[in-house]
Amino acid sequence: MELLEHRRALIEERLEAVVDGMDPEALSDDVRHATLSGGKRVRPTVTILACEMVGGDAADAVDFGVGIELVHTASLVIDDIIDRSALRRGTTSAWTEFGYGPAIVASDGLLGEAFDLFSTDPAAMQVVAEAMVELGVGEATELEARPETEAAYMTLARRKTGALFRAAAELGGIAADADTFTIEALGEYAERVGVAFQIRDDVLDAIADPEALGKPTGHDAEMDRPSLVQVTDLTPEEANARAREQADLAIEALERIEATDEEARGYLLELAEFVVERER
Repeated sequence: MELLEHRRALIEERLEAVVDGMDPEALSDDVRHATLSGGKRVRPTVTILACEMVGGDAADAVDFGVGIELVHTASLVIDDIIDRSALRRGTTSAWTEFGYGPAIVASDGLLGEAFDLFSTDPAAMQVVAEAMVELGVGEATELEARPETEAAYMTLARRKTGALFRAAAELGGIAADADTFTIEALGEYAERVGVAFQIRDDVLDAIADPEALGKPTGHDAEMDRPSLVQVTDLTPEEANARAREQADLAIEALERIEATDEEARGYLLELAEFVVERER
């Protein structure tokens, strides 16, 4: 998907302002490394596009989008510690650069700043809190109980990845003052996109070139972490077909919504296609 530069510029500008405003300076440096060293900004872009699609303005959604990006980044910092991954987004991971303690503190700082951004709206706080509970359950499940069926894997993917995508889109609907039906449909769309994204991520971990991907590959097999190609006998091609199914269901959910901005809808449809075709 071609990044929407003016929307991304809004996100990057606000991200930098939030990070630069953090105290103490050492924490700001750690957070800057984790947050501003790259990334597709898919989740905050979903927040802004969802808002615009149903009649809102990008400026009304940018704080929520930045907040969800901070939550996502905080989770990646911890993931890299658990996985002992030295690379993230094509550069050193936070724990590799600064050590375990500073990386954990940076993750806490990211969450604190995120919830400060959500605190202006109780509905936003509830959506993100629910997503973080799901994410926590997913992370704990991944560590303690390897799924043994495709259905169990899909539940894990929904919690580990789909939940934050759902929150990102629902936050856009909240920012636009959309009705409950619309917010729910936006959430279903994004959750299914997130699951498709996770499946494709598993496939890339199994088959991609690490340099092209920007992070080490083979971690799922090496650490016995559950991925669709590890849990089942599916080939990478068959796993990609499962991702395609989720993307198609996401598109169906999006088409239930009466759009105010067809351009924004078009970009969200494009995203559903992108997540199953991406190479990194």
